[in-house]
Amino acid sequence: MFPEFMQFHVSSYIDNFVAWLNRNWADEFAALTTLLLKSILAVSNLLKLIPWWAWIIIVAALSWYFSRRVITSVILTLMMMSIGWFGLWDIAMDTLSIVIVSVIVAVIIGIPLGIWMSQSDRVAASVTPLLDAMQTMPSFVYLIPALMLFGLGKVPAVLATVIYAVPPVTRLTNLGIRQVSPCVIEAAEALGATRWQTLKEVLMPLAMPSVLAGINQTTMMALSMVVIASMIGAGGLGEKVLISINRIAVGNGFEAGFAVVALAIVIDRLTQGAVRRWQVPTS
Repeated sequence: MFPEFMQFHVSSYIDNFVAWLNRNWADEFAALTTLLLKSILAVSNLLKLIPWWAWIIIVAALSWYFSRRVITSVILTLMMMSIGWFGLWDIAMDTLSIVIVSVIVAVIIGIPLGIWMSQSDRVAASVTPLLDAMQTMPSFVYLIPALMLFGLGKVPAVLATVIYAVPPVTRLTNLGIRQVSPCVIEAAEALGATRWQTLKEVLMPLAMPSVLAGINQTTMMALSMVVIASMIGAGGLGEKVLISINRIAVGNGFEAGFAVVALAIVIDRLTQGAVRRWQVPTS
């Protein structure tokens, strides 16, 4: 047994820090909660405003546009329809609204951070270990700070999802910009482009396939948090899966789980298609 006199616990310091945050930043946390909750509800209402058949047409059209393959378009369309067949359409839209808001927040944080990392080796060296820790830490851990600061509900679920999903888009934005040929950068600077113009007109367009791949991975990681985030009141398909597990309702759990998988596959294939369309042909 490890000697008791050598043990050191940080739990009391963390509890005091959280209590200090709640005392001194309660108004700011309340404002952030209101903003995120309104955003989630607005996105959810917008998604539900679009008829189900319109969603099917949109998925079919986008899959054909990106892949030009009939089989791929049919499979993705059927997967989207399967969500409605199981009677989970409205719940799936609630889940999708949480994912969309989480991805938007993650992109707002991740892309500028990735750009900053690409422009400074010191920043990259400082941020990379933090991203490593965020990607290797068990996903359940992210529920703790969100729960302590924001309680139960959709807002802490979004924040926990953002923390979990922000590393891919940050890493791939940094990688995409760093992979741009130095000759291209030198040519832009020789033509008199400023640093901002080089970033905006040269680096970001050439790095966009990598950035879009990062957004794709961030979206997939956000979807992977659906079931876990339901433990703190996220609702949606994750809640259905969680209830089915508690009740040992295998059939209901399969339907909800399949709906999550179907949603993930549709989003993954469409975003991958967008990445391929953006890439410059090599020949």
